[in-house]
Amino acid sequence: MKRGTLLIRADASLAIGTGHVMRCLALAQAWQDAGGNAIFAMAEATPAVEERLRNEGFEIARAVVRVGSAADAEETAQLAHQHGASWVVVDGYDFGAEYQASLKSRGLRVLFIDDNGNAKHYSADLVLNQNVYAHEALYRSRELPTKLLLGSRFAMLRREFAAWRDWKRETPVIVRKVLVTMGGSDPDNVTERVLHVILAKRELEATVVVGGSNPHLRELRKVVEQHRGTVHLVENTTNIAELIASADVAVAGAGTTSLEMCFLGLPAVLVVMADNQRAVAEELGRRGVAIHLVEGAEAILSVLAEHLAGLLASSERRKAMSETARKLVDGLGAERVAAKLNDNGLGAE
Repeated sequence: MKRGTLLIRADASLAIGTGHVMRCLALAQAWQDAGGNAIFAMAEATPAVEERLRNEGFEIARAVVRVGSAADAEETAQLAHQHGASWVVVDGYDFGAEYQASLKSRGLRVLFIDDNGNAKHYSADLVLNQNVYAHEALYRSRELPTKLLLGSRFAMLRREFAAWRDWKRETPVIVRKVLVTMGGSDPDNVTERVLHVILAKRELEATVVVGGSNPHLRELRKVVEQHRGTVHLVENTTNIAELIASADVAVAGAGTTSLEMCFLGLPAVLVVMADNQRAVAEELGRRGVAIHLVEGAEAILSVLAEHLAGLLASSERRKAMSETARKLVDGLGAERVAAKLNDNGLGAE
């Protein structure tokens, strides 16, 4: 195992989705491109996620522990020392202050990927919050050496987006193509509800992106079969960048895909699929780069058609949303984070 290994502790499941692992994959790719190696330590994983990671050339170490427990921290530390890891990268809401402190007490350098400041106290060497709403006040309780990487400047996009950095979006007067993506799992099948609203507008063509862990594939395939030529289903894609670029607007969950849509300037109606997405949707709505829907399945059905109609009707609004969005995310975040790890996180901002 070469020097320069990252040990990444993150999980994916139907309940928590795939976002934690997917953004860690972006960092792993940037580290790999710079000549390093990464190992994913996972207590929970879906077959689709495991396949994706292995196809990218990354090893998976399975942890048989209660997620976020003292035993989890101990096993992670052992793996890090076993493989001579330069850094331990931790991403997930079950990893708190004690977890960080445990890894640090074992002499490890730790990058803690965070969203909402819920860990109460931070002792990791680096704390990364790539969200547009990230601010220092979330991390007032932290050790003196702990450094912060905050905001969409550090939004980590996977390698597939690199080819699109100089691409320019054209804003059509008439919208034809709608992208629908609710994340890697969508246990409540919000995707199908949204799709029926879109199908009521006969002039639209929908591309529906679902993860390999989506439990409602059978139902969605039936809808596609009934609307051949109008609805296209893409399962477990490895090139979401091309799908985002080819769409005119999107109806999407407010997870990591929202930052990917910002990078490619895709105007979107955002649906909050989990509590941790609320702040993202609200801030992107406040900045005028997306429309934040009120929450709840029934509310989505009642207002989606209205908001979507307004977005379709105004090319000027869509163009303004697109231009503002592209200023938020430049696609270099993963490389910036990797560079911080390479210089031991000590570089000035």
